[in-house]
Amino acid sequence: MKLIIRRATAADASAVRRLAALDSAFPPTGDVLLAEMGDELWAALSVDTGAAVADPFRPSGELVDLLRLRADGASADGRTNRGLRAHLRLRAA
Repeated sequence: MKLIIRRATAADASAVRRLAALDSAFPPTGDVLLAEMGDELWAALSVDTGAAVADPFRPSGELVDLLRLRADGASADGRTNRGLRAHLRLRAA
């Protein structure tokens, strides 16, 4: 399955609201990053507040961590986020 991390647009608002409802949380606001596996939204993170929502029925915890890294502009072990994404292996259920 292919991982895509991207900034949310207005067209993503309903999908983010559905994801937040699954997570029993409020949707993230402001500048939002999305993590999609295949064609499905698994996690979303507000860059402004750090609030995150994720699909509780999928192994999405690592995706939230990855979104936080991306939001912080951080790197791990000297690798850029792009390199980290390329090396990250997610265990999809």
